[in-house]
Amino acid sequence: MRSLLRLTAWTSILTAKVMGQIVVAHFMAQNSYSYSQSDWANDINSAKATGIDGFALLLVHGSITVAEASNFKLFFSFDLSPQYNWQADDIVHRIATYANSPAMLRWNNHVLVSTFSGKSRGNDFFQGIKTSLAKQGIIIALAPALIEYRSPSLANQLLSDFPSIDGFFNWWSWPDDVNSLLTTDTDIAYKNAAHARGGPYIMSVSPWQFKNTDAGNAWVELSDTLWSYRWHQAINDVKPDIVEIVTWNDYGGVSRVVLPVNLTPVFAAESHYIGDINPNVDLGTAAPNYVNGFPHAAWRIVAQYFIGWYKTGSAPKVTNDVVVFWYRSHPKSVSCSGGWAPRMANFPADAVFGLALLSSPATITLDIGSNHAQWNASAGDSIGSVAFPVQDAQIPYIQIVRNGQTVKSGYGSVFVTNNCNWYNFNPFVGVVA
Repeated sequence: MRSLLRLTAWTSILTAKVMGQIVVAHFMAQNSYSYSQSDWANDINSAKATGIDGFALLLVHGSITVAEASNFKLFFSFDLSPQYNWQADDIVHRIATYANSPAMLRWNNHVLVSTFSGKSRGNDFFQGIKTSLAKQGIIIALAPALIEYRSPSLANQLLSDFPSIDGFFNWWSWPDDVNSLLTTDTDIAYKNAAHARGGPYIMSVSPWQFKNTDAGNAWVELSDTLWSYRWHQAINDVKPDIVEIVTWNDYGGVSRVVLPVNLTPVFAAESHYIGDINPNVDLGTAAPNYVNGFPHAAWRIVAQYFIGWYKTGSAPKVTNDVVVFWYRSHPKSVSCSGGWAPRMANFPADAVFGLALLSSPATITLDIGSNHAQWNASAGDSIGSVAFPVQDAQIPYIQIVRNGQTVKSGYGSVFVTNNCNWYNFNPFVGVVA
């Protein structure tokens, strides 16, 4: 991890005062049960180095001390899925316990609180929480992710159904089971709805979506270039109050819910993580087959670039040329010996993708097997790809060529093979720097 953090020198992020934009990352609390204070410090310092201001998470007691000492923000995001029996009193107690901590993120000086799901609880549930906290002198800004409200046509209905909410978190940062790019229609509609209540509008940005549970259920969404175009949507089109990266550490493992409920653990593998995989986290028996050897840390380089742009309003000047690249380990049509093919398996392209961040124009070349692709990249960010070859067991080779000279080059470290042990649609992410 230290070697990656040293790469933060690759770009000079503008140091002018930001316009108030906030970037947070969704943190999966179930992957922190074994955390020591040093584990929290590693994650928080890594997030800060990327430009992330805070974590949204279910529990804060383990991280609060480190966050306070690090000038890092936290805010509650309660999982209100129907199977989790969170009671209003439990939520009130947790918020009240930490509301006065300097680490708690605030919106317009109100304690920010979010959720995942919660529509079935109804407006009275949320209003009761706000009223109980107000009696203790705690005013919250409630911006839940009520995931049933995805269609732009339901934005006004959201306001009618939930007069208690102050803002909205749009969880959906991937296409909706369709073989096409995600649009900003949902973002714009719900941003307008949130601002009718005073905000904030929280927009999710995610690098990938593949999930495989040990219950025989798996899916993948079209995510090939998502980590590039979703950031451009946030910066150029939506301009949200807060960007929430989904996620920091959802690489799967044992999915349990802490008090007040106690459910049977579910083992799952996930793919939308940009943090380092902590070796002390219990990944169970399924997730290691999909995430071990598939780091996503280099995606933080891309995040740092776009976060700087989002916060300042200007694209950062790149001072160190890099190409961040990602690809799956097997073609989508092959038969693997373990697991099962996910739904929408035909959506992703069989290709290696490269995102270049350049100080000045150059040619980016991508080679794998007998396949070659290149593009003339301008300064700043650009993206290209090369298709998987017919040859088996190949790794990509990436070059940055300027004025006829190769200035940087490197190989991937995972082979693309037809002989796969698991149906794995989680990509390997690497960097030439």
